[in-house]
Amino acid sequence: MGTASARFAIGRLSKGTGCKVETIRYYERAGLLPAPPRSPGGYRLYGTEHLKRLAFVRRARSLGFSIGDVRRLLDLADHHQRPCAEARRVAASHLADVRARIADLKVMEGVLKDTVARCGQGTGPHCPIIEALYREEPGAGPPDVSDGASAGAQREIGRATPAQHSPGDVSRKRAHRVGRTKSSSRE
Repeated sequence: MGTASARFAIGRLSKGTGCKVETIRYYERAGLLPAPPRSPGGYRLYGTEHLKRLAFVRRARSLGFSIGDVRRLLDLADHHQRPCAEARRVAASHLADVRARIADLKVMEGVLKDTVARCGQGTGPHCPIIEALYREEPGAGPPDVSDGASAGAQREIGRATPAQHSPGDVSRKRAHRVGRTKSSSRE
């Protein structure tokens, strides 16, 4: 993989970078890697330019940048005349997202730590962990009701007791809250 004119198959690119073949193909479909030329037999033939670009993509993804952010950063890298300020804006926005996720994780850690501590040895019939999962979060407000229910009905939903909430309701609400700060991380 050393010379500029070297061409190699996707399996060798995969082994050389530690990136799965499926992920390399995904990056091609997403437009992060240019389509490689093909051999007379129809096999993709990658070069050092693909190796460098894949290293860039993998490093950016390991830092948590979304596919869209990686695409923007690659566009900036491809057009050297663009100022660094735009790359800084992308990175600063991502940094703010990371800090928000860290704050959410610290809150989750505190709640879980307190809940596990209240559980004691876990030998009693009453389980504080299960009860905590049924509880409404302070300040969360009533769940969104999109079927046109009246404001009074929505207030009534917000006052529901733990027994009236299913675990799925609580987890969907938590997933929605946590999902607001997450970037897409699927490869």
